[in-house]
Amino acid sequence: MLVRRITRPLWNSLKIERRFLASEPTKPEPQVSDGVDPAQAEALDKDICLLVDEKDNFIGTATKRDCHKVAEDGSVLLHRAFSVFLFNKRGDMLLQRRSSNKITYPDYYTNACCSHPLYIDDKPEDVITAARRRLNYELGIPLKQMDPEMFTYLTRIHYHDPGDGVWGEHEIDYVLFFQADVKVKPNSDEISEYCFVPKNEFNAFIPTLEGPMTPWFNIVRRHRLKLWWDNLHRIKELAETDKIQKFLRDKE
Repeated sequence: MLVRRITRPLWNSLKIERRFLASEPTKPEPQVSDGVDPAQAEALDKDICLLVDEKDNFIGTATKRDCHKVAEDGSVLLHRAFSVFLFNKRGDMLLQRRSSNKITYPDYYTNACCSHPLYIDDKPEDVITAARRRLNYELGIPLKQMDPEMFTYLTRIHYHDPGDGVWGEHEIDYVLFFQADVKVKPNSDEISEYCFVPKNEFNAFIPTLEGPMTPWFNIVRRHRLKLWWDNLHRIKELAETDKIQKFLRDKE
């Protein structure tokens, strides 16, 4: 956990910003027959995601449910997504833990916000518009603090992960960087814990996590994060918006 009573010496040696609970403890939600949280279940059929081909061309739509169900052969529909990496003005990165209510990768650690542009008003939603919408919904960041020009679109990552064999991912994922001091008030249905981690303490911090990392975050962490984090001051110069990086079998 990111938020806990800590006695281990390692935590005393790190200068990581104070850990936060996403919200005050709440009474247990009523159980549903299929084991899926009601709010998450509603989004499964309400949210219409964008199907794409391997060149990221929009080819159709499907529900969030259909986009994350793993077929008998292990395949998952390829759809468009985004991942926002949020840094404060000091350059510390927001790391969160996905709520246990999440259908895909519950209790996994990941970057600030990972979601999908949707099909809204008979057209595909712009990725940065979707990112602002979800940052507001998941982390409670006011829209007025997120000017679209503040986002840097770096590249796209094509990855496939079968998850738990029932729910998985197959995405072309737009990687967005955003740096600002913003007000954060997480939605506990989405995020159970978060903290800001300084760059020079990140490598020591990762082994202390009490759960796995999401596949998309792990791919970026292993292959690009250090380069990008070291160059926040000139991040736009490192953008490769014409490329799609493939990591279809990337594992630890």
